[in-house]
Amino acid sequence: MGSGENITEDNRRVLDWISQVLRPETREAALLELSKKREQVPELALILWHSFGVMTSLLQEIISVYPLLNPSQLTAAASNRVCNALALLQCVASHGETRGLFLNAHIPLFLYPFLNTTSKSRPFEYLRLTSLGVIGALVKNDSSEVINFLLTTEIIPLCLRIMETGSELSKTVAIFIVQKILLDDMGLQYICQTYERFYAVGTVLSNMVTQLVDQQTVRLLKHVVRCFLRLSDNARAREALRQCLPEPLRDATFSPVLRDDAATKRCLAQLLLALSDGAEAPITGAYGHGQHSLLPGAMS
Repeated sequence: MGSGENITEDNRRVLDWISQVLRPETREAALLELSKKREQVPELALILWHSFGVMTSLLQEIISVYPLLNPSQLTAAASNRVCNALALLQCVASHGETRGLFLNAHIPLFLYPFLNTTSKSRPFEYLRLTSLGVIGALVKNDSSEVINFLLTTEIIPLCLRIMETGSELSKTVAIFIVQKILLDDMGLQYICQTYERFYAVGTVLSNMVTQLVDQQTVRLLKHVVRCFLRLSDNARAREALRQCLPEPLRDATFSPVLRDDAATKRCLAQLLLALSDGAEAPITGAYGHGQHSLLPGAMS
C-alpha cells in the first residue's frame, strides 16, 4: 500500500471519528481515538473547528462535568473522558489559524471551573493539569492578543493558587503561564500596576522559593527566577524586590541544583545585578506603602 493510500485511509478514519463525536452513544470512543491522533494529523484543528457541531459537542462534554465538581464526585472514568475533549481543545488552541477563533468564542472561560477546583484526588489533578495545558498552548506563541484576552479574565489568581497547592506538574504549567503573561509588556504593566497585584504574584513566588529550598526542583526554580527577573524590569517592582527578594535567591542555597543549568544561573546573576546597589538609582516609595513587607521573609 502506497503512502498516499495510507494518508487517505487515515483521513477517512479521522472523518469517521469526527462524525461519531456528534452522536452521544459513540462520542466517548471517538474522543479517545481523535485525542491519540492529534499529533499526527496537522489539519485536525481546522477539521474540528469547521466541522458542523463538533465544537458544540466538545463544550457539551465539558459542561456535563460541572455538576461533579462540587461536591467532589469526579470519577477517573469521567475525568479521562473530559480530558480527551480538552486535548482536542488544546489542538485547536495551538493552531495558528484557529487560535484567534477559539479566543473570540471565549472558550477558555469554560475551563475555569476546572482550574477553580481544590480536590487533591487524581481525577481532579488530571483535570486541572489538562485544562492548564490548553491555556499553556494559547500562551506558547507569545501573542499579545492572547495575553490581552487572559488579562480580562481570572487566569492569574487561578494560576497563583495552583502554583501554591498543585502537583509539581501543575505548578510547572501554571507558573509557565504566569511567566508568559509577565514577558508580555501589557502583562508586566498589568501585574505591576497596583500594590495588590504585585503583592499577590510576589508572595506566591516567594512561597515557592521557600518550598524549593527543601525540594530543589530545577524545573520549577528556573521559572521562579525568570519571573522575578522579568518583574525587575519594572521600576516600581524592582525597588520593592530590592527590599524583599527571598534570601535563598541571594545566597548560595540553590548553587548545587543550578550547577548544570547555566541559563538559569545566568538569569539569577542578572536578577541580583539588577537589584544591586550599583544598579539604577532607587525610586522612593515604590508602591506608596509597606514595601518592606511585600513578601514573606521580608518581615522584620
